[in-house]
Amino acid sequence: MSLDKATADLLEQMAALGDPPLHEQTPEQAREIGAARREQAPPGPLVAVVRDTTVPVEGGDIPVRILTPKVPGDRSRGVIVWYHGGGWVLGGLDEADPVGRNLAQRTGYTVVMVDYRLAPEYRYPVAVDDSWAALNWAAERLPELIEVVPSDTPPPDDSSIPLLVAGDSAGGNLAAVMAQRARAAGGPALAAQVLVYPVTDCDLDTLSYTDPENQALLTREGMIWFWDHYVPAPEQRLQPGASPLRAPDLAGLPPAVVLTAEHDPLRDEGEVYADRLLRAGVPVRRLRAEGQMHGFYTMPGILPGADAGLDFVASSLEEFLPAPPGDGEPEGSEAVA
Repeated sequence: MSLDKATADLLEQMAALGDPPLHEQTPEQAREIGAARREQAPPGPLVAVVRDTTVPVEGGDIPVRILTPKVPGDRSRGVIVWYHGGGWVLGGLDEADPVGRNLAQRTGYTVVMVDYRLAPEYRYPVAVDDSWAALNWAAERLPELIEVVPSDTPPPDDSSIPLLVAGDSAGGNLAAVMAQRARAAGGPALAAQVLVYPVTDCDLDTLSYTDPENQALLTREGMIWFWDHYVPAPEQRLQPGASPLRAPDLAGLPPAVVLTAEHDPLRDEGEVYADRLLRAGVPVRRLRAEGQMHGFYTMPGILPGADAGLDFVASSLEEFLPAPPGDGEPEGSEAVA
């Protein structure tokens, strides 16, 4: 089907702004435009606690934002480590904040958003290494991260707290890479991986890449621009750390939620990755969002498809990791720590 009306209207409004195509911009220009668009986006729902902190990485530290949802009890259901999209060049905590809040409240999980360092200032594999440091940092603090309010009840054992990786686009790439890396390292143990229209390969000539109907918010030229900034060396793009689809074996990876968009250059590689996971014996819940373009998932309150996508992710996690009886969404205010 064609792009839905809400998406077509949004693209028309964006075209009227007269911004140059992404591949004709510098990273600095693209970041400025993205920041301006962020100011127009609706905020996400209130959560119980918002806390900004940092994670040590090689050469310094990176910011992370912890979004603890409002839940009936003293603790959330687990921890989702979220890697934002933006082609490894754009994006950050503020841009990802609305979708992180929605994810936290819809799932009941604490969401740890990772502000990995961006290209071209920091090229591959810096984003991978930053993402790995943040995942291990979260894994070492699970009882603390799921705490909503101070409680006299002893915290659960770390092994009983679900830890997930998730991300959209380039963030989906990093989440998939983290799942593979955790398997190779023997941990941290991951309960699931959520891959939203992920970058899984460096092949820029798939059918979904070359289909004229898929050149919407993200284009083939835009992805060339992203890859050239992140991994300019062609031989490095073939490494599973950059193109997780190229890993020889996907067996033993955690259950996967794979959400793709019908009108997206990345559609085929995301769906091929889901196919390979299934053939390797990995449980997969998958959905192609019809009438949607790349980026729709991160636009709750703007595109109705975003709400449907969030519902799919939440219901898929519920299938893989059922909630304890009596879970619900309480009312309340938000604290900033």
